[in-house]
Amino acid sequence: MKFKKFGGTEQRVYDLVKPITDELGYFLWDVSYVKEGAMWYLRVFIDCDEGITIDDCETATRPISDALDAADPISQSYMLEVGSAGLERELVKEEHFEVCTGDEVRIRFIRSIDGEKEVRGLLRGADKNGVTIALNDETEKTYQLSDISYVKLYLEI
Repeated sequence: MKFKKFGGTEQRVYDLVKPITDELGYFLWDVSYVKEGAMWYLRVFIDCDEGITIDDCETATRPISDALDAADPISQSYMLEVGSAGLERELVKEEHFEVCTGDEVRIRFIRSIDGEKEVRGLLRGADKNGVTIALNDETEKTYQLSDISYVKLYLEI
């Protein structure tokens, strides 16, 4: 795992969209620009303390779409999707780990570590050296980023 660094297109879109989401009272969680099959998708993930509804996504879509049309930061055609980051969102940027410190997370490993493919615990922090969590027995353990497939918020259902 590496902390996500935006590519040029994603960074331009992030810079364009962030003032809009801030004005609307949303937190811009992530921007993703990916090709799936023959189509390109520009995905803007938003969040807020009260959670995101379909109405919130609709409210944000129009001004984001208008700003993208006016600035035209992407030369090819794409499908715009504005959505919630999700309850069990993946933490990919350093600021995600800062915002979620103290929350329960699930870490999936690339290969088993100490006989485990996955662990859960309270996020204590993350940096270039790894991700530190407090396990159920309250011991803290740091896992190297190179051993981690992903880190997601954990929600017990």
